[in-house]
Amino acid sequence: MARLPRLTVPGYPHHLIQRGNNRQPIFATESDYEALLSMLEENARRLQVEVHAYVLMTNHFHLLATPAAQEGLPLLMQAVGRGYVRYFNQRQGRTGTLWEGRYRSTLIEADRYLLACMAYVDLNPVRAGVAPSARDYPWSSHRHYVGIRNERLVTPHPLYWSLGNTPFAREAAYAELVDAGVSEQQQQALTDSALRGWALGSPDYVADLQKRTERRLARRKPGRPPGPPSSESVPD
Repeated sequence: MARLPRLTVPGYPHHLIQRGNNRQPIFATESDYEALLSMLEENARRLQVEVHAYVLMTNHFHLLATPAAQEGLPLLMQAVGRGYVRYFNQRQGRTGTLWEGRYRSTLIEADRYLLACMAYVDLNPVRAGVAPSARDYPWSSHRHYVGIRNERLVTPHPLYWSLGNTPFAREAAYAELVDAGVSEQQQQALTDSALRGWALGSPDYVADLQKRTERRLARRKPGRPPGPPSSESVPD
């Protein structure tokens, strides 16, 4: 089956995943993490992409981002992907690819999934067993949102600002949200939608998105004629 073209719609939040080839490590030293973050910041600013959340893991990374223009995210990932491979190969004395093909991504309905996606991103190191809590992991945006440090790369989404009327109230509310965790159903939906490229949201959200693109946004049910998207269930 032919692979669907990647979906990008300006002004909507996107969840992206980029993996190392054969799940191999993409970072060897702390300087490597810092280099990738620097490339993300520089190119996100240049291409007008708002990065709401990120986590850099040993062999992959996640972004939650909203582009201002149609080509913003593809150009960001191309610039960062190529630049980082050159940097890493030179540092490690290696050649060849570093990434497992093209990055995976999807759109998510902000009202239903954005804060859950942020918590999902923050909790990656906890699920992987490399940090006891989100605030203990240095290579994610969590510490920015709970007031431990300030990052120029991160642009909070309006839904984060709605968590409280003061910085302290927002930080406390967000920390509580992350501590509460993400349900298994939400985790599965966020993972599968990004890996398979189906839009994640309510039927009305998906139907509205479908008016903006010719690219199919939901898996068709076998044995039935195609119709407008009507479910946000995780695809098989």
